[in-house]
Amino acid sequence: HLGMDVGPYGANFEWRELDDPSKKGCTAWNTFPESSDYFEPSTRDFMINYRVDDLETLVAQLKSDGVTILDEIAAYDYGKFAHILDGEGNKVQLWEPIEND
Repeated sequence: HLGMDVGPYGANFEWRELDDPSKKGCTAWNTFPESSDYFEPSTRDFMINYRVDDLETLVAQLKSDGVTILDEIAAYDYGKFAHILDGEGNKVQLWEPIEND
């Protein structure tokens, strides 16, 4: 009903950086089944994903600042991911995308 082409991993919206149009990026939108436990240990039924430039350095800084890190950094062919809890107990996904030409 929203006019989005949704596949098994939701919808992706590609865009280009304003300051350097040769660099592409994407924004992902996805829903999860009501029974999903993916957002645990948060009690919320949503999660925000932030794109970051240097995940390893950021996670190290967050650890030193006392932020709850939920897992180890996971690497895939499309980027690196880690999950944290924000100050209100919401699960947040951090994503360092792989640079594609």
